Amino acid sequence: MFQNEKIVEIKTCRHCNSSFEITDKDLEFYEKISPSFWWKKYNISSPTLCPDCRFQNRQSFLNCRNLYKRTCDYSGKEIISNYSPDKPYKVYDPKIWFSDKFDSIVYWKDFEFNKSFFNQYNELFQIVPRMALDQWINMNNSFFNNYADFLKDCYMCIHAVNDVNCYYSYSIFESNDCMDCYWSYENKNCYECIFCKQSYDLFYCNLCNNCSDSYFLKSCIWCKNCMFCTNLINQEYCVFNKQVSKEEYNIEKERFLNELKKNKQNLQKDFIEFLWKNIAKYASITNSENCIWDNIMWSKNCKECFISNNSENVAYSFMTDKAINCYDCDSNNNLENSYYSLICWAYAYNCHFCIAWWDNCKNLLYSDYCFFCSNCFWCIWLKNKSYCILNKQYTKEQYEELVSKIIEHMMNTWEWWEFFPSSISPFGYNETVAMEYFPISRDKALPYLYKWSDYEPPFPKVDKIIPANKLPENISDIPDDILNRAIECEITKKPFRIISQELEFYRKHNLPIPKRHPDQRHLDRMNLRNPRKLFDRKCDKCWKNIKTTYSPDRKEIVYCEECYIWEIY
Repeated sequence: MFQNEKIVEIKTCRHCNSSFEITDKDLEFYEKISPSFWWKKYNISSPTLCPDCRFQNRQSFLNCRNLYKRTCDYSGKEIISNYSPDKPYKVYDPKIWFSDKFDSIVYWKDFEFNKSFFNQYNELFQIVPRMALDQWINMNNSFFNNYADFLKDCYMCIHAVNDVNCYYSYSIFESNDCMDCYWSYENKNCYECIFCKQSYDLFYCNLCNNCSDSYFLKSCIWCKNCMFCTNLINQEYCVFNKQVSKEEYNIEKERFLNELKKNKQNLQKDFIEFLWKNIAKYASITNSENCIWDNIMWSKNCKECFISNNSENVAYSFMTDKAINCYDCDSNNNLENSYYSLICWAYAYNCHFCIAWWDNCKNLLYSDYCFFCSNCFWCIWLKNKSYCILNKQYTKEQYEELVSKIIEHMMNTWEWWEFFPSSISPFGYNETVAMEYFPISRDKALPYLYKWSDYEPPFPKVDKIIPANKLPENISDIPDDILNRAIECEITKKPFRIISQELEFYRKHNLPIPKRHPDQRHLDRMNLRNPRKLFDRKCDKCWKNIKTTYSPDRKEIVYCEECYIWEIY
């Protein structure tokens, strides 16, 4: 909460029973975005779920990384999809969906006032074809990717745009030749890096900008030829923040690379222990004003936002870029005046309770996968349409009148202003991003009406499965036929394969073959981030109260922004 806000209500979350605050600024936002139909304004009330449960609810509709082979229900060809073959939906290849070969308006339904809205919407959801992957058609030799566009020779890149030769990465943009990265922007030849930008030849680095030829850095800027360093600016030939000669550095680097082949985890542990002895900034907030949470850049008035860029007047949101006046919106780009929605590509305005829409959409309510649409209510997978309800076309006057009646019906059934219930998500909870942030077991998920996927994809035929601890230490000793074998993950025991581009990358950079499954490596990177949770603690220098993602019981020495800047700069 910002200093100029006032708490007007304390509510109890209907899902987790925790208490959460509603402020006067929150109510102003809900009042501002409340829609009007047929000369009447329909107020959006304050939420009944706390911010965390709202986030969990939205993310239970988002399957990013679980991809399967199945058949296109239009062409009969084998395709890659985030819908497993056992799911009952019709699934089309993205090229088919974006073509003029079919129009989802043919699946229209009349609204029935004797039924709840979400039941009717779920019925429509079952019959409208789904797009196999969230891809545009600008993909060149890049099949196993999701929420992606303009990729060339990429594999398993999620939420990715304008990348070449990138693999096993999440939120990667304008990057080349990168592997196992998270939130990578304009990077090249980077491996196991998170929140790094405009860097080259970085390995195992976090929160670094304009750095190169370095290993195990955190919060460094304009550094090169450094190892195990933090909070450095414009430095070269440093090891554990100590200046060394070029010759000494090369000796240490050779020693490090030999140790890396044997046990990367020990090196990571040494680096973490080193970080405990050095200061850390309370949050990664850069060139921003009046912002709360973490990983925020070039933004203003962002409250409880995690990973936000170029945004203003945004609250309770995740992964926003160029968002203005938005609450509870995740994974969006160029979104304005919108509430409680998930995944916006390109520009959208005044869209509420929506999932995945593209390019110049406006005035959408409770709609899913719409493209160049405006003034639509309860619609699924429409293109270039206006004034539709449950995919049925109306005149403007008919639309306004019927929407008014439907909203009043939804108010009576307590569905108005609520997001889609997780029970109608097309994915099992364990397939979705929600599982990464709120992991639960199957027996815990089902009582909360979360779906659960028991589908296990068949494993491709391989010559042999090799335990990870049996792999040769030197990449030069790895034979080419490793591509025909599977490796047993040292943590999950789940087998995985190495692709040819991946092997070439490890050989080029003299890196050992990974011993963990790509899914486990993704979770390992997620655990390197600070948690998506705010804590109250004091600056370890001036003792001022701060809001930070470093919990009070952590070992880091945490400074407020003023003390950090004074110490580092």
